[in-house]
Parts: sequence; C-alpha cells; structure tokens
Amino acid sequence: MTTKQFAARIGQAILVLLVTYTVAFFLLSALPSDAVMSRYGDPALGLSEAEIAAIREEMGVDKALLVQFFTGLIGFFTGHFGNSTQTGAAVSTLIADALPHTLILAVCSIGLAIIVALLVTFLATLPGLGAIATFFRGLPSFMVSLPGFWIGILLIQLFSFQLGWVRIIEPSSIEGLILPTLTLSVPMAAPLIQVLIRSIDETQAMPFVQAVRARGASESWIFWRNILRNSLLPALTMAGLLFGELVGGAVVTETVFGRNGLGYMTAQAVSNRDTPVLLAIVLIAATAYVIVNLVVDLLYPVLDVRLRRPAQDSVKGARA
Repeated sequence: MTTKQFAARIGQAILVLLVTYTVAFFLLSALPSDAVMSRYGDPALGLSEAEIAAIREEMGVDKALLVQFFTGLIGFFTGHFGNSTQTGAAVSTLIADALPHTLILAVCSIGLAIIVALLVTFLATLPGLGAIATFFRGLPSFMVSLPGFWIGILLIQLFSFQLGWVRIIEPSSIEGLILPTLTLSVPMAAPLIQVLIRSIDETQAMPFVQAVRARGASESWIFWRNILRNSLLPALTMAGLLFGELVGGAVVTETVFGRNGLGYMTAQAVSNRDTPVLLAIVLIAATAYVIVNLVVDLLYPVLDVRLRRPAQDSVKGARA
C-alpha cells in the first residue's frame, strides 16, 4: 500500500466515523424515552421539576439538538463522551474500565476460533477421508445455528454445576475467561470454516498444487505449506470483521456470564436508557471495525506476493 493509498484509507475511516456518529446521535435522540426522567423521575426520590431541570442543565441535555451534536462530536475527538445519566460517572472512565475485559475476551475467542477453523478445515479438505470429510464440511452449518446464550447456559450447567471444573461464582481471572471464550468461539469458527473450505477448494484446483503433489509431497505438507497460505485472504477478512464485532461488545455472552465488559455495559445502558453510554459504545465499535479493516488491508501484501507487484512495477516504470 502506497502512502497515497494509506492517506486515502485514513480519510475514508474518518468519514465512516463521522457518518456513524451522526446516524447514531440522531437515532438515539429520536427515541421516545427520556434518560433523565427514567433515572430521576421516580416520585419516591421526591425531586421537584426545578431540581430535574437543574439536572438536565448540568448534563447539557437541555440545549438545542445541534448544539448537543457538535458538543458530542468535539468530545468524541478529545476522548470526552459526557457523563452517564444513570450513575453520573464519566463515560470515558466507564469505557476505560470495561474495554480491557472485552479486548481480552475478544483476543482469546478469535484465537481459539482460528485454531478450531484450521483443524476442521484440514479434516474437511484432506483427500481420502470420505464420510469423515463430509461430516466436517457439514459441521459449520450446525455450529452457526447454535444460539450463543444456549451455548453459555449449557457450558455453565456442564462444567460448573455438574463437573465442578470451572467456578462461575467469584471465578479467578483465568476461570472467568474459559467458558465465555468457548461460548464465543463456536459460532465465530463457523463462518471462518465455511470461507476457508470454499477458498481451499478453489486453490486445490490450481495447477501448482498438482505439481507439488506430483513431486511426492505429503498431503499435510501441501495443505499447511502451499494451499493454506494461498487461501487465507478471504478468511483473514472474515476474522477481522468478527474481531471488530467482539470489540464492539459481546452483549449476550457477557450478560450471561456477568463479565464487566462493553457487552454487559450495553445491556445495562439499554435497560436504563443511558444515551451517552450507548453513543460511546457505538463509536467504539465503529472505530474497532475501521482499525481492524485497515490492519487487514495492510496484511494482504504480506500474505500474497501477487498484491505487491503493481506497486513494484510502477516503481520500475518510474525509474525507466
């Protein structure tokens, strides 16, 4: 990727974030719910209308919509997302506390999903396995159909309540990762397997694979050293999208396991109508997608030398 192309991608990324912020802000503003009244309108609190109006003024929600829009936009670029209408704490502080938990879960889940996808794909595409290969080819359709909350509940019932291997109440940092990682990796591995199988089937039909096989190379050597590298680009794109989705918040999984991450925070913000928190999470998710997609684009020439040739040819032409 040339400097000009990189600058163009950065410009596109900024535009995507601006559009995302604009759409999210006006959609959340159009909701009939009132976060301030939801939090402070309870008669049991005994607040007067004047006191509620003072709270609105302190939070800045009494200002004109466009003023709130540009104030929030400036805050997004400066890292200040306002204050939570539910707790009063700074949203940036809440995000800083929750984001590391979600990032760790996302990295572990995508790593396990990639390992599972590679092993299943190897068995599904290995010549001569017959019914075993057919079974593994049909496995992704079954995996993707399993609801995340059902997988989580099943794992809790089996490994925590029945076998007692993993504590679900007050677990250690490692124990708290095991079951959520397994829960997320199952549906994540399914699309990776599907994309990899399709790409590998196309690569296996290419002449260079037959040439390597004719030299006496084993099927394992051909798969791991020749076929896989030439089939990784579509799966890499899919893995980037899945990772961006996880960073945005695994709502169901983190809610089931009670993890203090972005997903759990999203569920709480929806139930409490906490608009500033919701807007911040939407922007964090969009930023994650943009960054991951940019990294994936930068990795393409590393994995496939054919993508480096246009740039090399243009340099040679300029020198000539």
